[in-house]
Amino acid sequence: MNGTSPIVGAEVLKQVKQIELRTRRLVGSLFAGEYRSVFRGQGIEFAEVREYQDGDDFRAIDWNVSARMGHPYVKLFDEERELTLLLVVDRSGSVEFGKPVKKAERSVEIAAVLALAAARTNDRVGALVFSDDIDHVVQAAKGRRHALRVIRDLLAFEPVNRGTNLARALAYAAKLLRHRGIVVVLSDFRATGWEEQMRRLARKHEVVAISVDDPREQELPDAGWIELEDAEDGKRMLVDTSRSDMRVGLQIAAEEKRMARARALERARVDHIVLYTHIPYAQTLLKAFELRARRLRR
Repeated sequence: MNGTSPIVGAEVLKQVKQIELRTRRLVGSLFAGEYRSVFRGQGIEFAEVREYQDGDDFRAIDWNVSARMGHPYVKLFDEERELTLLLVVDRSGSVEFGKPVKKAERSVEIAAVLALAAARTNDRVGALVFSDDIDHVVQAAKGRRHALRVIRDLLAFEPVNRGTNLARALAYAAKLLRHRGIVVVLSDFRATGWEEQMRRLARKHEVVAISVDDPREQELPDAGWIELEDAEDGKRMLVDTSRSDMRVGLQIAAEEKRMARARALERARVDHIVLYTHIPYAQTLLKAFELRARRLRR
């Protein structure tokens, strides 16, 4: 793992500025007055319990204390001054695919939106970059300058490893957060054995999974014989895409993987937002977070 910043050239700094300008409007519209409501349930710490009073939210009842005392007690919380947002960003081989933008590029831009939104509300933001190992960590801190440093490091990072160990990344993320925080996982989730670590993380923190997919992974064109290469293990295979049964079989397999991913995240009680490389992401992201904020206000 590397805790120091990657070497940054003029081109990367130019990209940072371009992303900041390109996402400025989205940051404003997406999180103006909504950022904390999107992650409600964060920014509060347990303070004490007191006897239930008329008008109290029944969901705040502490059932253990109530059972011991023989009548209802509710939990009281103090609001923290800040939240901590941790961006967990996948840079394995499979995310280096996509058109017109790579899945990795789309993930970095979404991470930039969230980092700048956190900076606007004076919250802490950090990042964890992973492949089959923990590749780079930016410790959480406050301020626009630090948010730009997070974006810069994500842009400057050059992946070396091609494999994916999402389970290790999730376990490491839990160690980085001392208090309850927000974890946004940006990945295509093309990995195995991560479900239990996701459940553990979601029990202690507010977790949102943002997957970025490319349509060509889901439906092959009729292009005759083509060679497919696994982006992570390098294995290759020849496929006759002129055969409709072959195309349908691959499409069914891809759909089953997407459904399995969605079920695993639902079981972990993690909000899941699906974005794509070939269509703009702003409205989809906006709608998903608006729905989340409304649900949490109920």
